[in-house]
Amino acid sequence: MKRIIIVHRWSGGPNDDWRPWLKAQLEKEGYEVLVPEMPDSDTPVIEKWVGKLATVIDVPDKNTYFVGHSIGCQAILRYLDAHRFEPMKTVGGAVFVSGWFNLKNLEDDETRAIARPWIERPINPVKIKTVLPKSTLIISDNDPYDSFEENKQRFSEFGSKIVVLHGAGHITTDDGFVQTPIVLSELEDLLKL
Repeated sequence: MKRIIIVHRWSGGPNDDWRPWLKAQLEKEGYEVLVPEMPDSDTPVIEKWVGKLATVIDVPDKNTYFVGHSIGCQAILRYLDAHRFEPMKTVGGAVFVSGWFNLKNLEDDETRAIARPWIERPINPVKIKTVLPKSTLIISDNDPYDSFEENKQRFSEFGSKIVVLHGAGHITTDDGFVQTPIVLSELEDLLKL
């Protein structure tokens, strides 16, 4: 059975934004859907988030799919980078929503300090491309954390399809997103391949 792991954003959780809607839609289609509560959501730490994903996922395989939102995308990529895959083994695919490698316009020094390791610690695009055969980045052209062109370019390095939403902010409830048909549609396309 194909299973989908949905990873929430910084200062988010399984039951906010569009995650409950997406989970319900996917479960109606018969998929196993896991939406873990990531540790210390207001002060996310790479090792804790990657460790949580490793526990939730157990053994990843070609029937394992991901949807990440914001820092959730980073957590997925860092999990894939850190996991020791057997030769020729991959996951099924991923949809990254408001994914980033760089952030601007952070409000204070404390927030910048939390973000720094996520921004500065490298992710190996060659490894990601090897274990993640297909992915899509859904990104807004007016994300308040900016770095639009840089983030598109970095995701394209490992072959992500890029979908640009106009005026969608960070694609949260505050931006008007309690449902995300585009995320469901892009994920369904990956699940069919």
